[in-house]
Amino acid sequence: MKKLMQEKYLNPLTDFGFKKLFINELNKDLLIDFLNEIIQEPDRIRDIHYQPAQQLGIIEGDRKVIFDIFCMNDKGEYLIVEMQKAKQAYFRDRCIYYSTFPIQKQAPRGVWNFKLKAVYTVAILDFVLFDECEGDDLHFLEYVHLVRARTNTIYSGKLKFIFVELPKFNKATVELETNMDRWLFSLKNLSELDVRPPEVQGKIFEKLFNVAEIKKLTETEMEEYRKSVLEYQDVRDALDYAKEEARKEGLQEGRQEGRQEGKKEGRKEGRMEGMQDERVLIAKKCLQKGMTPDDIAEITGLTLDEVKLL
Repeated sequence: MKKLMQEKYLNPLTDFGFKKLFINELNKDLLIDFLNEIIQEPDRIRDIHYQPAQQLGIIEGDRKVIFDIFCMNDKGEYLIVEMQKAKQAYFRDRCIYYSTFPIQKQAPRGVWNFKLKAVYTVAILDFVLFDECEGDDLHFLEYVHLVRARTNTIYSGKLKFIFVELPKFNKATVELETNMDRWLFSLKNLSELDVRPPEVQGKIFEKLFNVAEIKKLTETEMEEYRKSVLEYQDVRDALDYAKEEARKEGLQEGRQEGRQEGKKEGRKEGRMEGMQDERVLIAKKCLQKGMTPDDIAEITGLTLDEVKLL
């Protein structure tokens, strides 16, 4: 990553950059266009209405959630958009849990026929989530629906998950064919660019690059962005270190076994231990930066008690 003072455009993968570009009434056309390209429904979204990011449980004392973006489209359907920088042990479960809030939100008091509006969860990931099946490394978009196992047909279209795995998107500018390609290229590479590439054209991308210019930030915004970039880089550094340590440990244990089965088991154990070390390293970095235990627990997947022990 280039030094902050040398960058021309915001990094959309930072908390500040993501919110600056997408959580703004003046820029909601950017979010609408992005969602239309990613969700790919026949009926395109024409408008959205931002909803409170913090959602409370049904009764007092229930656990609350804070979404990155929570909005409703012109058809009354709910959309949750999450930017996730680090892998969590139960991230898939977290997505399911998050989707229950807009589902319960639709239940009126009194008599109800249980007819629901669709709920979409769009997760933009700065890590690989799906790697258990052959060919997973070739697909950077993953669509998850409720299906009937026997017939492999849709059971219900009211609950949909879309996962964008940015590390798997490696297209060069000359390979960009669709607006979806242009969006994913911009999200992944915006802060590394000095000028908008000829292959990334159109009014929506002209606005995206215009809004993302760092020189247009106020002094207060610039300070917030600096902190956000440091937090993002600390998370990336901790992840890279933990992955390398896990790889070394797994290989070393595998070699000591001296057999193929031993190697496989050694790598597996090394990865499992490395995942825990990775979360602890990230948590310590975040604590050093003054982040709250609640935020750190959410980022790392550690329990609040585990964070407090650090």
